[in-house]
Amino acid sequence: MEWMRAVQRLREQRVPGVLVTLTSVRGHSPREAGAKMVVSADRTWATVGGGNLEAVAIERARAMLAEGLAVPETLKVSLSDKAPYQHGVQCCGGEVELLLEPLPVVPSVAIFGMGHVGLELARILARHDLELHLVDSRAAQLSPAQLQGLDDAVAGVHVHQVPVLPELVIGELPEGTHVLVMTHDHAEDAALCDAALRASHLASIGLIGSSAKWSRFKAKLADEGHAPETIARITTPIGLPDLGGKAPATIAVSVAARLLQLFSGDPDTSEQHTKVNP
Repeated sequence: MEWMRAVQRLREQRVPGVLVTLTSVRGHSPREAGAKMVVSADRTWATVGGGNLEAVAIERARAMLAEGLAVPETLKVSLSDKAPYQHGVQCCGGEVELLLEPLPVVPSVAIFGMGHVGLELARILARHDLELHLVDSRAAQLSPAQLQGLDDAVAGVHVHQVPVLPELVIGELPEGTHVLVMTHDHAEDAALCDAALRASHLASIGLIGSSAKWSRFKAKLADEGHAPETIARITTPIGLPDLGGKAPATIAVSVAARLLQLFSGDPDTSEQHTKVNP
């Protein structure tokens, strides 16, 4: 169906839209209940009936997009010749109700390193509506057997197998991706941090590790030409500061909870963390 392809296209291109559904019809209408249309800021797909009915729906959908609304709305439109019209007369003689559902751009997260913590974190995040990118230079960590716990994922899961130079994936990630660096190799972590700092399209950069590791990394990143304010884009340690414990599942819960705060626009996202990662 055209509207289904449009929804998928908008999601893949990370463009917001509105799904318009004709939910009920009383009397006569150009389309039957269940007809759908997708609206973006500059395009539409499919139709709910054309004429004034469709123009009103498009106008309201684009107003919702402009206002950044996330809550669905209902809209009643009369098709009587006695009703006021904004976009031409449409006198089928009925009345319809439309449901306008925002299709927001979902969060995007990239986990570099599918070790114990990375796998636990992927399992948690896979239960949420987001785009989840899994990256590891070790093929076995991304095998179907290893990732079988994600078979029923709600998230869109994208597996990146990169035996060399996993930092090249940074440039391929969608705009606004939250990057988490937690590989098995500190040299790989350092290369990823360097690449992430050189990218301007990422939403956040998190690095797992201790204060000693971060001290070494800060010095190395400074030697590679990064200014202190640029290095400060990296958050480390990661996770909620008041949730202790070093078990992989505990750290994963802590990191996932912090990400959910970021997704919701928590005003305290700039807070310095004190949690110590292994």
